[in-house]
Amino acid sequence: MIKNKDTMTQLKAERGDATREKLLATAIDIFGRYGFDGATTRKLADAAGVNLQAIPYYFGGKEGLYIAAAEHLAALIGNHVSDLRAIIHGRLAELEEQGQPMTAAEARGFLTQMVQRMIVLFVSKQSESWARFIIREQMEPTEAFTRLYGNIMRPMIEMARRLIGAILEDDPASEHIRLRTLSFVGSVLVFRMAHAAVYAQLEWETAGPKEIETLHRHAAELVAILGAEKDRQP
Repeated sequence: MIKNKDTMTQLKAERGDATREKLLATAIDIFGRYGFDGATTRKLADAAGVNLQAIPYYFGGKEGLYIAAAEHLAALIGNHVSDLRAIIHGRLAELEEQGQPMTAAEARGFLTQMVQRMIVLFVSKQSESWARFIIREQMEPTEAFTRLYGNIMRPMIEMARRLIGAILEDDPASEHIRLRTLSFVGSVLVFRMAHAAVYAQLEWETAGPKEIETLHRHAAELVAILGAEKDRQP
């Protein structure tokens, strides 16, 4: 009897986790399409295929679901680069302990890997709903933007700043490097934020292996030209 009770408890917990995951995945899409005000709890529950009461039960209400969706989105994006981020952080920490700067060549290698992953993610079907959610928060920031920025945007931008600072041999905290980093990030974000224009200009219908290889080469080129103006100076 006790064993059966434990099994039932486990099954109930698993169903609860599945319901929560459905709501989070659906919320990113529905909030991105209709905004916070336009995404009614009925619309959210119906799209997720769950009971209406699941929203207050798991998230305390629509606002709680909205914030949780932003945190879930940050985690999804972070998972694509978490292993590489850990490697770069570890290397930077090792160099700091030794009192040594990262070489431009090593920084270019890390930055190239990071950009290649992000560009491929940005042209994927998976990231369409993510972009809609993020664009809304960029236009009219709420507490959800604070979560997105703090959990994924700021760490990624700051890591890029450190790598670009090493490449350009300048202070990562300087205004110059901050601006260069933002411009660089923008050249990568265009593949998601202007997705339709990118596909139209490149005359692509999909991003298969050939297209991905092209994007990998382009990412390497974006990194390679960083600091090229210094090399051309007499």
